[in-house]
Amino acid sequence: MIKKAVALGIVLLFVIKMQAQVNANDSSVAAFIPYASYAFQLPGGDIAERYGVNSTLGAGVFYKSKKNLLFSFDFNYIFGNQVKNADTILWMVENSDGFIVDGNGTYTKYALFERGYSLNFRVGKIFKALSANPNSGIMIMGGIGYLLHRMRIDNQNNTAPQISGDYGKGYDRLTGGLNLSEFIGYFYMGKSKVLNFYGGFEFYQAFTKSQRDFIFDRMEKDNNNYVDLFFGIKVGWMIPIYRRAPDQYYYY
Repeated sequence: MIKKAVALGIVLLFVIKMQAQVNANDSSVAAFIPYASYAFQLPGGDIAERYGVNSTLGAGVFYKSKKNLLFSFDFNYIFGNQVKNADTILWMVENSDGFIVDGNGTYTKYALFERGYSLNFRVGKIFKALSANPNSGIMIMGGIGYLLHRMRIDNQNNTAPQISGDYGKGYDRLTGGLNLSEFIGYFYMGKSKVLNFYGGFEFYQAFTKSQRDFIFDRMEKDNNNYVDLFFGIKVGWMIPIYRRAPDQYYYY
């Protein structure tokens, strides 16, 4: 009796395991998919008056359903080196020649950069148009999140107290608020753990306000509302989580 029960259990386990084996090239599968991304962006709206082009490095995770619905959460680090109207912003601490004198009585060395980040939750779907397999195709997503950006003042060795520490915060234009995002591109998920990627066009609309209590160069609090736009090309490399069998995915 015990032998029969053991044999039946082995047969059931084999059947369940065979049913769990899915070939990603033949069937739509559900999976968690961590990814890393890079984007090159052009500014628009109010932020175009402060900065030029920028890039982002991101990381996140997709959940893909068997019906090719997508849900994701991501973090993106914003960086650029094109700051506009710097002389106008730092006019209070520059001398008549346009230089900043540090605590040693010499001209300080400094550089200005764009920095920021965004956190986003997105939903979307993969459509089978131009699909290489049931898990690939045209990808459309939309999302909501929070976006923050500022001007970083890099003062070598922090020798100029006028633009360092809390004083530097009076000039950095720290700005943040709610953002919406849209993406359209192509999503490819094959049977390889290495060759999985997506790429396309991404759009941001951020509705932001100053996060500082006082702006030194304007000698007032900035109460304005801004609309910051970003347009860019984004690519991502994905690593689906699964157990590998010969030419098959295992999902549980």
